[in-house]
Amino acid sequence: MSTIPTTRSGLVVWFTGLSGAGKTTLARALATLLQEAGYPVEQLDGDVVREHLSKGLGFSREDRDTNIRRIGFVANLLAKHGVIVLVSAISPYRETRAEVLAAAPRKLEVFVEAPLDVLIQRDVKGLYAKALRGEIAQFTGISDPYEPPLHPDVHLRTDLMSLPECLDHLLAALERLDIVVKVSHQ
Repeated sequence: MSTIPTTRSGLVVWFTGLSGAGKTTLARALATLLQEAGYPVEQLDGDVVREHLSKGLGFSREDRDTNIRRIGFVANLLAKHGVIVLVSAISPYRETRAEVLAAAPRKLEVFVEAPLDVLIQRDVKGLYAKALRGEIAQFTGISDPYEPPLHPDVHLRTDLMSLPECLDHLLAALERLDIVVKVSHQ
C-alpha cells in the first residue's frame, strides 16, 4: 500500500554507525520505498560525498567534523525544500552529529549497530583486518573512537533484525513524525 505524500515538509534521516553496520543498505532500501510512493528523496552517502565534496580531507577529528558539517549543510538545505534526505555516514562524534541535526527542519537519528565480530565478518574489503593489523591508521571503531548516540530516534541491530524488520521500524518512525502515510514494502 502506498499513499502520495500529504505534506511538503522535509526531513533529514541520519544513519550513523560503524563501517559495515548497514547504513547505506538501509538508506538505499528506504529510498526505494519512499520514491515508489511518490516522496521526494535524496541520498547522501558518506563515502560518495567524501569523494566528491570533501576530496582532500583526511581522517583527523577536524577533517571528519568538516566532512560531516558539509554533508549536514547539503542535507539541511534539501530538507528545507521538502526533500526527505537519507544520510548514511559513520559520523563518529556525537557533538558534530548533534550540531548538524540541530539545524535540520526535522530530523530522525538512526543508530545502526552490529557487534564488531559481525562487522569483521561482513567486511568484504578487508578494512577491519587491515586496521587490526595496524595497516590503517585512524580507523573508526578500532584505532579511532566512535561515540554512539545516547538517545537515537531509532536503534537498529542489524545482526538481530532482517532488512524488512529494520524497514518496518523506520517506516513506523516516519509515520509517527507525519512525514509519510502508510508506505509498505511487502
